[in-house]
Amino acid sequence: MTPHDDPFHDCGLDPEAILETHTFEDVLFTDKTETPVNVLTGETPAHSRATVEEAKKFAASIDSDTPQIALPASVETQIETQSKPYTSAAFFHFKATGSLERHRTYHAAYDSDAFTVDFEADYESGNLTITVDRADES
Repeated sequence: MTPHDDPFHDCGLDPEAILETHTFEDVLFTDKTETPVNVLTGETPAHSRATVEEAKKFAASIDSDTPQIALPASVETQIETQSKPYTSAAFFHFKATGSLERHRTYHAAYDSDAFTVDFEADYESGNLTITVDRADES
């Protein structure tokens, strides 16, 4: 197999590193996600008020072949762009999985027929759980 035939050739991790179940803690948007407060009024600006249901609905509305999750937006981003306190990303996004190498490896596995990839987004705890198995073993 040439490097061009191997979907993992430029991932930085071997697919073995993502096999089985891995939980990434406190990475999702939750009701406890930090929001800015106006120092003059003591209130959260309207653009930064949101519920988990809104965030989940927003993530689900993204037109993509890859399932999306709702991640928290930084307070700085919320202030600078007057945006909601969440953003949407692929479930294996590096902000959720912690590294670009894991992002690339999960993405390659998700796109490969050799693996099954499932995930669970627990917006109450903020945890994301991703399970990867070899397709011939599931």
